[in-house]
Amino acid sequence: MLTAQGCKSKFEKIRLSSDIAKKYQEAVKYYDKKDYNKALILLDDLVQRYRGRAEAEDLYYYFAYTNYNLKDYTTARYHFKIFADTYPNSTKAEECRYMAAYCFYLESPNYSLDQSNTIKAIEALQLFINLYPRSDRSAEAAKLIQDLRDKLEIKSFENAKLYLTIGDYKSAVIAFRNSMREYPDTKFAEEMEYLAIESQCLYAKNSIEAKQEERFTEAIQMANEFAENYPESKFLKDSEQLKKDALKGIEEAKKILAIQAAEQKIKN
Repeated sequence: MLTAQGCKSKFEKIRLSSDIAKKYQEAVKYYDKKDYNKALILLDDLVQRYRGRAEAEDLYYYFAYTNYNLKDYTTARYHFKIFADTYPNSTKAEECRYMAAYCFYLESPNYSLDQSNTIKAIEALQLFINLYPRSDRSAEAAKLIQDLRDKLEIKSFENAKLYLTIGDYKSAVIAFRNSMREYPDTKFAEEMEYLAIESQCLYAKNSIEAKQEERFTEAIQMANEFAENYPESKFLKDSEQLKKDALKGIEEAKKILAIQAAEQKIKN
């Protein structure tokens, strides 16, 4: 207990000291010992005091990384960006610009959540690549962008499937098509094309008879394209069955419309 009180007393003396050079020295020591909480308290005070001085560059670098090591990525990315903007000619500017983008990457949530930070991370990483195309970090930034795009791809696929699950079949067809258009190389392309056919068939089936022929015909065309694109697909058998169901649906719709027309003729 006495030792703990002694350490606390020592830190409080440093924190309250007016000797900023000594405080800076001790802040770096805390940083090197990975005692980032104490380092942050001292650095936070010193950042203002050293503004405009030669030592400010290294101080701000430590400050940004202290927030990063405390996993406060929102604050860290802000300070990394400020460093890069304030000291563009610094040997650390490239690193800080990358770290600002990387903090965005770390804040990108699970695909099921809002992906605003994912999009911002892609933009920040792409900006880094544009600014430093020859940097060794650019290759890593490109990998991170692909990782983020994969997440957006999954998000897009899952959103489309959700429309199918809740029975909004028209929206499902549109969502699957938009997803395939936005991610033409998606690994889900085969499954999405099949699910788009299923959605189109259900959309047609749940339409009024006057609209069914047109919508079932669209499903048949989609099934034909699927068979052509994926002749070995595991979904091919099911796709062919949907095509048969669509043909049957057209015939049934025609019969119902014929009966309705005959009944209307009798009434007239």
